[in-house]
Amino acid sequence: MHGAKLPLRIAIFAIGIMIMAFGVAFSIKADLGISPISSLPYVTSVISRQSVGTTTIIINMLMIAIQFAILRGRSDAFMLLQIPATLVFGIMIDLASFAIDGISSSSYLGQWGFVLISIVLLGTGISLEMLSRITTTAGEGLVKSISMIVPIRFSTLKVLFDVSLVALSSLISLIGIGRIIGIREGTAAAMILVGTTVKILKKPLSPIGKAVLPEQQEIN
Repeated sequence: MHGAKLPLRIAIFAIGIMIMAFGVAFSIKADLGISPISSLPYVTSVISRQSVGTTTIIINMLMIAIQFAILRGRSDAFMLLQIPATLVFGIMIDLASFAIDGISSSSYLGQWGFVLISIVLLGTGISLEMLSRITTTAGEGLVKSISMIVPIRFSTLKVLFDVSLVALSSLISLIGIGRIIGIREGTAAAMILVGTTVKILKKPLSPIGKAVLPEQQEIN
């Protein structure tokens, strides 16, 4: 874990999680569709009347359990770090939602402004989380686990995973509420642009990666 740099890496990871949480909060605030990874927690939160942070924790814990079930003997203790990361992420989503509760927009253009803010924040948070090399989010961890047992590239699986989450969220929404909620044009924008944002930020944020782990190769 490269102990000399560990405190800095943990700090970068925590900042990344916090920024991602605000990205989710702005995605909800926009009301133009939630990012794919948060679509299922959002729909289940509306149905169960629990906070999005709470349902995020529950669903991500389920994803972690699925990872261990898939990998079995190939799983490792390092994956357990996803548990505290999930708890912090869920709590931060609720805190971020509370922090921006007073912000609103009465125009469609303003809603798109929130969507773009959300996309930039999510891309930045994901980039920092990756650079810290502490652990991954539960969703990304699940995709990585699946990629270890099926002959499909991680990038392709990630797209299939996002599409599956959106489809499942839509189905649960139809069954539980009678209409689709949380899936709109903003969801499609996030699906396309969050990954693009991560790629754009790769070079500007590379000094951070070299500072925490100078001997490591760049993130693909």
